[in-house]
Amino acid sequence: MSNAVEISNVSMRFNMAKEKVDSIKEYLIKFFKRQLLFEEFMALSDINITVQKGEVFGLIGLNGCGKSTLLKIISGIYKPSTGTVKVNGTIAPLIELGAGFDMDLTARENIYLNGSVLGYSKQYIEEKFDEIVDFTELHQFIDVPMKNFSSGMVARVGFAIATITKPDILIVDEILAVGDFLFQEKCEKRINELMSGGTTVIIVSHSIDQIKRLCDRVAWIEKGKIKMIGAAEEVCDLYTSAK
Repeated sequence: MSNAVEISNVSMRFNMAKEKVDSIKEYLIKFFKRQLLFEEFMALSDINITVQKGEVFGLIGLNGCGKSTLLKIISGIYKPSTGTVKVNGTIAPLIELGAGFDMDLTARENIYLNGSVLGYSKQYIEEKFDEIVDFTELHQFIDVPMKNFSSGMVARVGFAIATITKPDILIVDEILAVGDFLFQEKCEKRINELMSGGTTVIIVSHSIDQIKRLCDRVAWIEKGKIKMIGAAEEVCDLYTSAK
């Protein structure tokens, strides 16, 4: 089986301002005078992961351990400080809710906007429009500006658009944590359909039960480093008992 994602010796370093700056003006003055003090923060350190095509791979760990940063590196949103990421195929990233939306526009307008961001043609979105709306179950809100939507409603629209085609790789960050239980089930079913069609899925979830249910293998990340990679059941059980 060939690989969908190869992460080699990836580290991610952020420079964090050490001092509190009260205004943009003060920040700019200190910046140009080179008086700003920064502290290096290693979000990820020497990460090596290989995800096979068609595999469902989970990332677990406490908040701030680097899971979301790693997803953003795989998606191409961040460039790693060191190391390389090789991705074979098209990616549909479900990372930041509403990142591709203009909240002043209606859901209808955003479906076209977000679809074009993901590289779909207008004709393709028109063909799939009813299917997208049916999945969201938000028919009566389709012409309402999305600034009036709850985070769960935004998630429904984002998920429906991103999974309308079968991407080679689907990246999911806590998207299933919003919305009601029935919609979460619906999302899981859609993920299972994509998997059976050969889509690789990389998922972050706080629900260890969900990770066990969906994933083949799991990486446990602790303080930016890989603590363990292995079968989902085994890694999740050790993670749960260590908490």
